[in-house]
Amino acid sequence: MWHKVSPQAFRIPYIKNWSATWFASKQEYASKLLIDNKIRAVLKTEFKDIPTWDIIISRDDKEVLVTIYTAKSSLILWKEGENIWVLESKLAKKTGEKVKITVKEIKTPEINAKVVWFMISNQIEKRMPYKRAIKQAISKAMEKWAKWIKVKVWWRLNWTDIARRETFKEWNIPTQTIRADIDYISTRAETVYWTIWLKVWIYKGDIFKKK
Repeated sequence: MWHKVSPQAFRIPYIKNWSATWFASKQEYASKLLIDNKIRAVLKTEFKDIPTWDIIISRDDKEVLVTIYTAKSSLILWKEGENIWVLESKLAKKTGEKVKITVKEIKTPEINAKVVWFMISNQIEKRMPYKRAIKQAISKAMEKWAKWIKVKVWWRLNWTDIARRETFKEWNIPTQTIRADIDYISTRAETVYWTIWLKVWIYKGDIFKKK
């Protein structure tokens, strides 16, 4: 008997970290978690057409600190960063707490799982053949020195009536090694006719902790 385990959750105590880094008592935990969910829901709707990697939420005594990692920071900041002020005021009204947003740009978005998924899903939704979209994303990732990459796609591919599953990969990914730095996402592409499911694994090398 076997169980499916997320590659990121499997490595959280060792080389990965949580997407929310704050501590609360038992009485305040539920309310703060609800605020986090509201922040993520608002940012997800605001940036649905922008490739974002991760949203890290932390807290201090005065405000909620939100860090957004994205491939194109100019689309979030606008010309003089006026969009951040609008978002901060919108989140403050929604949550009832003071929110401070910082935006950080990803140096190599081609080897980021969420950005790769965003590129593939956009092309599939525009009716590009899925094989071409996936092979282009894999070749770009390998050009940017990704060690290994694997993409799995399934459901009714190429608008056929029969569901099937296909896997595209360059070399093999060491999923059982905890020190392996693997970026992973499991999500979907919403086409006009139906949903196509995608999984992306990108192996970036090993991380050794210093004693």
